[in-house]
Amino acid sequence: MSTSSGNSLSRLERLLSEPDAPVSLASQDEIPTVHLADSLAGLEFPETRSAARAADIGSGAGLPGLPLAASLSQTEWVLIEATGKKCRFIERAASEMGLTNVEVRAKRTEEFSSAPEGRERFDLVTARAVGSLPTTAELASPLLRPGGHLLIWRGARDTESERGFERVAEEAMALETLEVRSVSPYPGSRDRHIHLLRKNGPTPDGLPRRPGMASKRPFGAE
Repeated sequence: MSTSSGNSLSRLERLLSEPDAPVSLASQDEIPTVHLADSLAGLEFPETRSAARAADIGSGAGLPGLPLAASLSQTEWVLIEATGKKCRFIERAASEMGLTNVEVRAKRTEEFSSAPEGRERFDLVTARAVGSLPTTAELASPLLRPGGHLLIWRGARDTESERGFERVAEEAMALETLEVRSVSPYPGSRDRHIHLLRKNGPTPDGLPRRPGMASKRPFGAE
């Protein structure tokens, strides 16, 4: 890790520790091990390091987007978050971290991916604590160019639900699971996993659906 990257991450750690930061109070004492280390686990994938243009959906407090942007200065990042207060925090954090490769979009993901600036524009999409596998994958698919990759941060694995997801992912979202990797052990990693998916073709017709449908009626649900 470069000195500038380390300084940026130290600034982010300080900002996330402030009382009004958009992270749970229960996790504020574990910011370096729960939030930052978890986010930086995405660097273990070559698909992350090689991306020229990346989007972080449902970015919240800017995780994992801000730590990854600090580590990958050559990558252009767009952090998408619908809540205005969280967007203002991300913008402030990016400024104080000295990041010039970060843009913030105060929109729902479905709205952004419907616009020319968002649709099929990204080599990489990241998502941490956004929703179920089907919900997150559906939101990400329209943003990815064919051949692009998606990283989804999840907790303990559920092989039955993963098999159900894989049955609908290719047809409904043009996505294929390539790997599910356990997060390298660190204090707080618990049962964390990162799912790596690849988009194998154009965005299927009908995506994105109208806002909220991905979570209300996920593909493959009974």
